[in-house]
Amino acid sequence: MGTLELDNLTKIFSDPDEGEIVAVDEFNAEIKDGEFLILVGPSGCGKTTTLRCVAGLEQPTRGDILLDGESVIEKKPKARNMAMVFQNYALYPHMTARENMSFGLRMTTDLSNDEIDDRVNEAAEIMGIEDLLEKKPSELSGGQQQRVALGRAIVRDPEVFLMDEPLSNLDAKLRTQMRTELQDLQQDLGVTTVYVTHDQTEAMTMGDRIAVLNDGELQQIGSPDECYSEPANQFVAGFIGSPSMNFFDVELRDSVLMSEDFDVTISPEIEREIDGDGSEYVLGIRPEEILSEDAAEGGEDRFTIDVKVVEPLGDVTYLYADINGKEATIAVDRSTDLEPGDRISVAFPVDEIHLFDSQTGDAIINRGAPAADAFVTEDESTTEKTEA
Repeated sequence: MGTLELDNLTKIFSDPDEGEIVAVDEFNAEIKDGEFLILVGPSGCGKTTTLRCVAGLEQPTRGDILLDGESVIEKKPKARNMAMVFQNYALYPHMTARENMSFGLRMTTDLSNDEIDDRVNEAAEIMGIEDLLEKKPSELSGGQQQRVALGRAIVRDPEVFLMDEPLSNLDAKLRTQMRTELQDLQQDLGVTTVYVTHDQTEAMTMGDRIAVLNDGELQQIGSPDECYSEPANQFVAGFIGSPSMNFFDVELRDSVLMSEDFDVTISPEIEREIDGDGSEYVLGIRPEEILSEDAAEGGEDRFTIDVKVVEPLGDVTYLYADINGKEATIAVDRSTDLEPGDRISVAFPVDEIHLFDSQTGDAIINRGAPAADAFVTEDESTTEKTEA
């Protein structure tokens, strides 16, 4: 078993100039046995601090960490039955790959040399580095060093893998390859994994669930699709997805969300969920959901924009234009023949819009549906959603 629970995990650092800095604020989560959980968020949001607390490299200020129902908060790192893979690989430069992979076992276990060699050879076969075992890190490429670091974790046969941005030092092509290999490895081994990244592509493609953090606080935990389609708040909506969701300030008037450049006529279902005339909201819509050109011609809420920049990416083309004084992104088919300066019609489908509270940022409407029906609230996310 490898069920990991974080119970009100809090870490506060003291700074002589700034006083107390809350790095992790009452983080609650349950990671099931064999689950792949991604911790994602901007730099400084508390991802790595959370991982280091779980590993035992940092002592939490408050809260508890349980592995299979047993608290490990007082246990030393080597006694927690967890293996951590670091961003910088952390290989000993004077040791061969074989020696690096076996070092932890020699220091913390009573296994015989033959048993250790068997584990190293098995892990090397899994990682495809059998012919690299007698080489030192300086003789290995970045991808090979990462495989050695992963092999060192595998030989521990841990209940939990902890990975701190393990692919960030690799080039883009190798990172994509290693991403696939890591997914296959985790599924084959079935080991509970907590993976830290700031790269939302990794988060969306690798994890069973995503935990989105900001300023040390858990914003939402759910499947990649839930966080993308049913964001709990404006921060999650803006962070998950590339290009980011477009946001516009709007005001409700006579069943119409009005702004400087566009209007959106809302449905009775949406109107029942929001306040009356004069209420202000933030409207969000993703680039790929904006109707453009012919698709927008039949809509009653269509409006025109001047294209500023055309960015063809092969599989899709992005248009950039000013809407409500903000730069907006619109995704169109790659065959669309447009140039900067062209004027086109666009529309915001009412069943694709998101509405957020202008003060708190909390989601009220997700893709035209009441947000309360679309996701579990933050307080419930660590229990009900985990059990779903």
